[in-house]
Amino acid sequence: MSRNLSSLVLLFKSLHTLRVKRISVSVRVRIAPSPTGNLHIGTARTAVFNWLFARHHQGTFILRIEDTDTARSQPQYTQNILDGLTWLGLIWDEGPYFQSERLSLYREAIQQLLDKGLAYRCYCTEAELDELRSAQKARGEAPRYDNRHRHLTPKQEAAFQAQGRQPVIRFKIDDERQIVWQDLVRGTMTWRGGDLGGDMVIARTSTTPSDIGQPLYNLAVVVDDMDMAISHVIRGEDHIANTAKQILLYEAFGAAVPDFAHTPLILNAEGRKLSKRDGVTSISDFEKMGFIAAALANYMTLLGWSPPDAERFTLAEAAQQFDFQRVNKAGAKFDWDKLDWLNSQYLHDLTPTVLTDVLIPYWRDAGYRFDPEAERPWLEELSALIGPSLTRLSEAVQMSRFLFEPQIEWSEDAQTQLQQPDVAPCLRAVLDALPAQLTPETAKTLINQVVKAQGVKKGLVMKSLRAALTGDLHGPDLIQSWDLLHQRQVDRDRLTQALTYTSVA
Repeated sequence: MSRNLSSLVLLFKSLHTLRVKRISVSVRVRIAPSPTGNLHIGTARTAVFNWLFARHHQGTFILRIEDTDTARSQPQYTQNILDGLTWLGLIWDEGPYFQSERLSLYREAIQQLLDKGLAYRCYCTEAELDELRSAQKARGEAPRYDNRHRHLTPKQEAAFQAQGRQPVIRFKIDDERQIVWQDLVRGTMTWRGGDLGGDMVIARTSTTPSDIGQPLYNLAVVVDDMDMAISHVIRGEDHIANTAKQILLYEAFGAAVPDFAHTPLILNAEGRKLSKRDGVTSISDFEKMGFIAAALANYMTLLGWSPPDAERFTLAEAAQQFDFQRVNKAGAKFDWDKLDWLNSQYLHDLTPTVLTDVLIPYWRDAGYRFDPEAERPWLEELSALIGPSLTRLSEAVQMSRFLFEPQIEWSEDAQTQLQQPDVAPCLRAVLDALPAQLTPETAKTLINQVVKAQGVKKGLVMKSLRAALTGDLHGPDLIQSWDLLHQRQVDRDRLTQALTYTSVA
C-alpha cells in the first residue's frame, strides 16, 4: 500500500477542510457493488446518480468491487457488473479496485482502533448470543448485543482463549451518543447510538486469538472512502443505518465525514422494494429482453429524480442539470409501460443501419440463418420494415420469423381465411402471373389485375396473400413483406403450400 492509515486520515481531513471553505475541490464519488449476484437495477440506478453527479461537477467516478464476502463473491458476477456498467455507458475514471486486495490496510486500521481502546475482542459464542436474543425477544425488546465483553481483563481473555474460543472484534458505540448529519436528499438525519444494536462487529473470528480476522463491510467501506478521498457517498436509503455507524468510525480515525445522499428505493407496483420475485431485475436480463442501453439509462434517471425539462435525454444531457434538490425522498415505482414507451421512442429513432446492427444478435440467437455481409441490404430493408412497430428489440424475432424460416405454420385465422370461397382461384392467378423479378410496384399491379380478372374485392386478395405469405392475418406491410420474401425466392413456394389449405385443395 502506497500510504499508511495516518497519512490517509490527514489527506481526508485536508480535503474536507477545503470543501468547507468552499474552495474548488474535485468531487470524487464511487459505486461499490458486491459480486454476489448480477448487476441489479437498484445498484445500476445508484451508479447512474453517482455518474451524473461526478460529470455535473467535472469530478471522478470510481468503481470499487466489495468482494470481502469470499463465500458468495464469484468472478462471473464481477464480470457481469463490469459488462453492465459498460453497456449502460457508465464508464469509470478509476478502478476497479478490489477489497480482497486491500486486506492489509483494513487490518492496520482495526489494529489502530484496538490500540486506542476504541475496539476490543469479543469471545461470545453463537449459543450465548442466541440466548441473549431470545431473552430480549421474550421481554419485547429489540435484539442487540449487550456489550458484555467490552471490559474483559487479561485474565478473562486468557481463560476464554484456553477454552478455544475464537473472538470477533467489536467497535465501541456510545449508547447516549447522537449521530447527526445533513443528508443531501433527506435533510437533517439523527440517530441514537443506542439504536445501532450495541457494539459493532468490524472483523470476523480468527483461528488465532491474537490475529485479526476478515474485516467486515462497515469498517472496510470507511477505510476505502478515506483512502480514495471520496467527497460524496451517494447510495440507497437502505444504507442509512450503516451511515450512522460509519460516521462513528470516521470520527474514531480522526477523519472528516464525507457528504451523504441517500436516494429512494425502487419499488414494485405494490409499493414494496423491487426484488427477484418481481421478475427481471438484473441489467443483463433487461438487455436480453430487448431494451437498449440509452433508453434504460434514461429511464433509470427518472426513478427518483425529476428533470426540469423533458423526460427524454442522454446521460450527458442529464448530467448538465443533475442536482439533489430534484431527487425525491419517496420510493420510485417501477413502471414497465413507461419503460416500454421510452424504449420504443429510442428504437424508432434508429436508422436501419444501426437498428440492423443491434438486431443481428437477436436473430442469430433465434437460430435464423443468414449471411450478415452478403445479405446486409436485405437485412436493412427488413429493419426498416419492422422498426416502426418495435417496442423491444426482442420482438423482432417473432415479427420477422416468417421471413427467415423456409416453411411456416399457418395460424387458425390464416387457415380460416384460406378456406374462404374464391381464395384458391385468386392465389392460383397470382402464382401463374408471378414474374421472375418482383418489385413493390409490380406486386401492386399484379394484385389489381387479379382483383379485376376474378371479380372479387381487393380486401379478399390482400388478406389471402397475407395469410399465404406470412402465415397470419396481422403483421408488417404486406407489399414490402412480399418483396423481401421474393428476394429470398420463397414466395412462390409459400403460395403453392398455401393452396393446400384452400377449400378446393
